[in-house]
Amino acid sequence: MTDYPYAGRFRSYERLPEEGRPRAEILAEVREMAAQEDAFWETGKASGTVYCGDHEHYDFMTETYGLFGHANVLQRDMFPSATKFEGEILAMTLDLMHGGAVTETDPGGLVTTGGTGSILHAMLAYRDAAARHRGIARPNIVKPETAHPAFDKAGHLFGIEVREAPADPRTTLVDVTAAAGLIDANTVAVIGSAGNYGYGTIDPIADLSELALIRGVGLHVDACLGGFVLPFGEELGLDIPPFDFRLPGVTSISADTHKYGYGLKGTSTLLFRDSALRNELYFFHTGWSGGKYLSPGIEGSRSGGLLAATWAGMVRLGRAGYRRYAEQIFGTARQMLEAVRSHPELRVMGEPTFLFSFTSDVFDIYHVYDFMSGRGWRFNGQQYPDAIHMAVTRPQTRPGVADAFAADLADAVRYAAERHEAGESPLSGAVYGGVPGGLTEEADDFIRQIMTGILDTQQSLPPAAR
Repeated sequence: MTDYPYAGRFRSYERLPEEGRPRAEILAEVREMAAQEDAFWETGKASGTVYCGDHEHYDFMTETYGLFGHANVLQRDMFPSATKFEGEILAMTLDLMHGGAVTETDPGGLVTTGGTGSILHAMLAYRDAAARHRGIARPNIVKPETAHPAFDKAGHLFGIEVREAPADPRTTLVDVTAAAGLIDANTVAVIGSAGNYGYGTIDPIADLSELALIRGVGLHVDACLGGFVLPFGEELGLDIPPFDFRLPGVTSISADTHKYGYGLKGTSTLLFRDSALRNELYFFHTGWSGGKYLSPGIEGSRSGGLLAATWAGMVRLGRAGYRRYAEQIFGTARQMLEAVRSHPELRVMGEPTFLFSFTSDVFDIYHVYDFMSGRGWRFNGQQYPDAIHMAVTRPQTRPGVADAFAADLADAVRYAAERHEAGESPLSGAVYGGVPGGLTEEADDFIRQIMTGILDTQQSLPPAAR
């Protein structure tokens, strides 16, 4: 069973064993799982997901994590190292986002558990600030259709209406005029992506900045994906438009340290132009019998290990290391894009950066995905229109990977043309962060049932163990 590849191979537990197992036996088992799973992404054929791919770097961060993994950063009197690590992570990232250009306020931020965590915290801050200072009880945000679903999750969790501005189908960029038409007296923030998950394109942040200033609303730039690679592309002389605090209307930025920051999974940064907006996230309970309680955001306890490992990874690489890897990534993306553009049957979506998406006006693009999957490639499927994308990370920069992509793509285009001529339907479809499954927009309830089943499976024991 592909859902449970270890069923029958390793012991399964539905209750704690009466006696603990030997350490060596457990380590042997998990090492076998890790080696099998690493072997796939090490081929360089998986889009995104693994951004660094350097086991020596992972070992270094893992060793650092181990020194502080037991530390609870909520207890700073016992673990003051957390203040150094978190403060310096934020300072380095603020510098990368040109926080020094801000003179009218005191910038600040916090480290969160990931991109969704940063986006949730940002939207919560805008909601609460608007309620406190503008008396807004029914807040809304305006986001591009291409912006990450985490904004919709924030709307669902925090009672914020989410208004979607369309994207230009030619450029994939948000229609700023349409976005302006969605802003009203209850709008607390507008959103722009740098770059967006689907296409790797950068919304016109300068235009959104001007719009936000004119209309008196916040502007959050979702740079979760691009925050630690686009600045170094700019340093390399690539045409990367400003998207950070150099633009006066930008009031917050999310940038993931666990993506192109090459940290361990579970960290992101959320930066604010004004620390006063960040402070809206602070939670206090002064009358609890257990003592006065305070926390900087949604989470309570957090591991000091992730802060230590993230800090250590950033300091170890330095600007030169990030710049060197960015040069390799942009170069590989350019080489892969050339392969796509060499086929007139394929069309690249917009003007991408380190991540690119392509479709076809000749045949169903998922025929290409079907064939490439058979050659070991794992892309991400998209819809409206159907497309597939490749987020280029360090594993793709290994020798021979881009050449293999070009050769396999050429075969895939021929395959897709043949399947189209035969009137066959593809097997693949668009599911974020998982294996494609042929889903369409119709029968939304049915689709949701399938997706619920996927999530249920991921949280459950294999059927034979129940």
